[in-house]
Amino acid sequence: MQEINISEFKAKCLALLDEINKTKKPIRITRRGKPIAEVVPSGPAKGESDWIGSMKGRMEIVGDIVSPIINLDEIEALKE
Repeated sequence: MQEINISEFKAKCLALLDEINKTKKPIRITRRGKPIAEVVPSGPAKGESDWIGSMKGRMEIVGDIVSPIINLDEIEALKE
């Protein structure tokens, strides 16, 4: 990982951010040789509707999911 001093980062900030975006390689910012931050490229932008269908193919429905679990005739509250 490329390391850069904080004063150099401040002087070249916009150019360095463009480079990170283009190369997708992070850089480490140091102060007096000690790391203080890492700048990493961002991930792909997600739209608001990306969650719809995001679980497709990851689960399987087994059995009847529509019918009641118990027999409705067995519920005391429903009896007259």
